[in-house]
Amino acid sequence: MTPTRAERRAARAQVAGYHEAELARLLAHVEAAITSMRRGEMDVFEVDDVVHHYERAKRELWKFCWLGHPEAAARGIAVLAADHREVDWWSEGSTARERAQGKAPKSESSAAGDPNDP
Repeated sequence: MTPTRAERRAARAQVAGYHEAELARLLAHVEAAITSMRRGEMDVFEVDDVVHHYERAKRELWKFCWLGHPEAAARGIAVLAADHREVDWWSEGSTARERAQGKAPKSESSAAGDPNDP
């Protein structure tokens, strides 16, 4: 069954809201890394690693949200919500080497857990 124009619009709005919220969570890692650098806890190269990791993570998020039909992504988001599950997009941005070694670029937020938790 082909979705109506209103259903497509609603799906795009839902996916856009999810995308925006998840991007903010990813950017919190970068913000924490920059803050750590300013405190002298990280050097510029470590922050650069975090920025590259962010780029990979946001690419994976974008693919989930926009590569196919927004209606499919909206259904996926609804299933995640119904099952009380979340995708850890930061981990999704890890390279195969990082996953094999159990590493990811350090950032204050990754050491402390969810960067959005108070």
